[in-house]
Amino acid sequence: MSNKAIFLDRDDTLIEDPGYINHPDQVKLLDDVAEALIELKRMGYKLIVVSNQSAVAHGIVTEKVIGEIHNRLKQLLAEKGAFLDRIYYCPYHPEGAIPKYRKESDWRKPNPGMLLAAADEMDVDLSQSWSIGDSARDVEAGLRAGCKTILINRSSHHKQPDPCLLLAGTHPHYKSVNIKEAVNIIKKYHRSSGKPADQTQSAPAGQIQPLLQAVEQPRSSEPKEPAPSPPEKNAAGKRTEQLLSSILEQLKSMQRADMFGEFSIMRLMAGIMQIIVLFCLLITIWFLMSPSRQDNNLVFIALGFAMLFQLMSLTFYIMQGRK
Repeated sequence: MSNKAIFLDRDDTLIEDPGYINHPDQVKLLDDVAEALIELKRMGYKLIVVSNQSAVAHGIVTEKVIGEIHNRLKQLLAEKGAFLDRIYYCPYHPEGAIPKYRKESDWRKPNPGMLLAAADEMDVDLSQSWSIGDSARDVEAGLRAGCKTILINRSSHHKQPDPCLLLAGTHPHYKSVNIKEAVNIIKKYHRSSGKPADQTQSAPAGQIQPLLQAVEQPRSSEPKEPAPSPPEKNAAGKRTEQLLSSILEQLKSMQRADMFGEFSIMRLMAGIMQIIVLFCLLITIWFLMSPSRQDNNLVFIALGFAMLFQLMSLTFYIMQGRK
């Protein structure tokens, strides 16, 4: 049996879009995103991000940093109990500054390449799937792939209306103000069409699937096995316990990686400068308290060096913040 999926845009659909995101620290989840993804997962949908990332072609960010940004996104979602099945992105743009990425691509929305690739790799029935995003490109890509579409059109949206929406055939099936309303639209669609959503019945079983996605273990498309009979419950419980243990280790390793990622040369240099400033101030106090005080110029020299090193320390801190 084929899977059904929700194809999600990334910026201004799942996370805030300050412009071109070029650092993991800039990743901020929008309100209600984690809760909405949990609801969609309970309805039996695969959750797949499909995102244009032309910043790579323009030389603003590298694919390595894109990977770090997506890892940060998955970590923020995991902290709230939500998980993505897979993330696809297109780094190409026909007017890119980097020759390697300067080209048109079937993966670049409004082309449906990413959706078609995901459908092929993950056995997705596109006719039972949805495309959710905040631009006409997301709508057109979903329509061309054969999905139902929802345009997120917040009243406070900073982007200008896309003229593509005026073209025939690019109008979305539905509109919403945020992803939470988009989930309600999908629920209403299931009720009106008589197609019940695949709601998860028990909490433990509902957690196994998302946890598998958190560590991105490859999954086969084999049909689901029937519920275990009573003699098999102990074995299933052991497997679940082992899985939870492996996920815990994975989260701990991610936290360790983030901790070591906080180190920077600029921060180290700023700390060294602060120590030198303190040393200069101590020398100044020593000169002032000296009984002889034969040369007050030494006091001013020590204070001058303290001010100089303090400015250097501030400079290093500012440079570290703009990394």
